[in-house]
Amino acid sequence: MFDRSDRTSSTPYTVEPKPSHEASSASRDGQIPMFNHNGHKVTKGIHPDGESGRKGLHPFRFLRICFRSTCTASKYANVLWPVVPAAIAIHFARRDLHLWIFILNFIAMIPAANLIGFAGQELARKLPKVFGIILETTLGSVVEIVLFMVLIRKGETSIPVIKAAILGSILANLLLCLGLCFFVGGLRRHEQEFHEAVSEVGSGLMLVAGMALVVPAAYSTALSGSSTLTISQAVLDDNILKISRATAIVLLVAYCVYIFFQLRSHHSIYDEVLEGDEHKDEDRHVDLKKDKLTLTECVIALLFALACVSLIAVFLVEQIEFIVEERGISDAFMGLILVPLVEKAAEHLTAVDEAWDNQTNFALSHVLGASVQTALLNTPLVVLVGWGLGHHMDLNFEIFDAIVLILAILVVGNFLRDGKSNYLEGVLSVLVYIIIATAAFFYPNPPHPESTAAAH
Repeated sequence: MFDRSDRTSSTPYTVEPKPSHEASSASRDGQIPMFNHNGHKVTKGIHPDGESGRKGLHPFRFLRICFRSTCTASKYANVLWPVVPAAIAIHFARRDLHLWIFILNFIAMIPAANLIGFAGQELARKLPKVFGIILETTLGSVVEIVLFMVLIRKGETSIPVIKAAILGSILANLLLCLGLCFFVGGLRRHEQEFHEAVSEVGSGLMLVAGMALVVPAAYSTALSGSSTLTISQAVLDDNILKISRATAIVLLVAYCVYIFFQLRSHHSIYDEVLEGDEHKDEDRHVDLKKDKLTLTECVIALLFALACVSLIAVFLVEQIEFIVEERGISDAFMGLILVPLVEKAAEHLTAVDEAWDNQTNFALSHVLGASVQTALLNTPLVVLVGWGLGHHMDLNFEIFDAIVLILAILVVGNFLRDGKSNYLEGVLSVLVYIIIATAAFFYPNPPHPESTAAAH
C-alpha cells in the first residue's frame, strides 16, 4: 500500500566537487561546494535533503511532483481532485441540494488538505529537522484552524460542534491515527521502538492539556448538581466563561514553552532522535532520489491549497445545520467523528506512511504534535476569537466528551509507557475509537436555549 519503488543505496549528501567549472570557481573562493545525493549543488540555508536543484516555477514538473505526492496512499487521495471544482460549482449552481453540497465538499477537503500536507512536508525538508517537523505539523493544523474560525463566525449555534470537534480531533489523532500507525508498522515487524523523549513529553503534555480542558466542565457539573452551594445559572455561566478564557491564555503560554523546549533548550535530543529515525527508513534512498519542489513551488502549492480549503470549509460549514436538523446527525457525531476525519486526513496519511517505513519517532512526532497543537494552540485561539466576536465560546464540554478524552489519553499513555508498539496495540486503539464513534452517533443533541427557531 505504501511501497514507493525499488531501493538503491545512496548517502544524504557529499562534498565531492562535481563539474570542473564549479569546482574551479569554488576553489577560487577557498571553499569546496557541497552537493546532495542527486548531485545538486546545495543552496545556502537549504538542507541537502530538500535541495531540488532548480529555482522558480516549472509548471509541468510542479504538477507531476504534486500528483506523485509522498506515497501511494497520498497519490490515491489526489485522484479526488476533480471533486474540488464540482463541490465549488454545486454550491453556487444548486444551493437547494444541501446533502450533495455537504458530501461533495466533505470529499473535496481530502485532496486539498493532502496538498497542504505534501507542500508542508516538502518545505520542512529544506529546514532543520525539529523546526521542519513543527512547521509541518502547524501547516497540517491549518485546515482545523480554518474550520474552527468559519464555525465560530457563524455564531452561537455552531459552538456545540466546535466543542465536539476539538475533542474529536484529539481522539482521532490519539486513537485512530496512532492505532493505524501501530497496526501498519506491526504488520512488517514483531515490534517497533520509539524514543522516550518523543513519547513521554507528548503523552505528558496531553495529560496536562486534557486536565486543563475538562476543568471548566468539572466546575460546571460540581456546582450544577450541588445541594449545598447555591449559585444562579447566569452567574455560573459567566464564571465558566471567565475560567475558559483564563485557561485558554494559560494553554497558549504552555504551547510557547513547549516550542521553546523543542527548538532551543532540548533541540539536540530531538535532532539526534530524528536523524537516527531517518536512517531507519527502509526506502529512504528512493525517497531522496525523487524530484523535490522548489521553495517557490512550495509557497504556490500552499497558497493554492489554503484557498481551496478555505472555500470548501465555508461551504461545508454552511450545510452542517441542515445535516444535524434534517438528517438526524447529532452534534456529537458531527464534531467528534465526521469533522476530524476530513480535517486530519492528510496528517494521518503522512504518519501511517512513516510508521510503515519504520520511522516511528517521526510518526509519533506528527501524531502527538498534532494533538498538542489542537489542545494548546487551536483551542485557545478559537476561545479568544469567540471572545473578540462576543460569542459565548467556553470550554464547558459535555461530560461524555470530557470523560472519553481523559480515558483515551490514559489508554494511549499506557501503550507508550514501555517505548514499544505492536499491531495488537494498534487494533485495540482503533476498536476503542469505534466504540466512541458508536456512542457519539446515538448521543442526543444538547438543548440550545438561545434559539429554538434558528438551528436547534
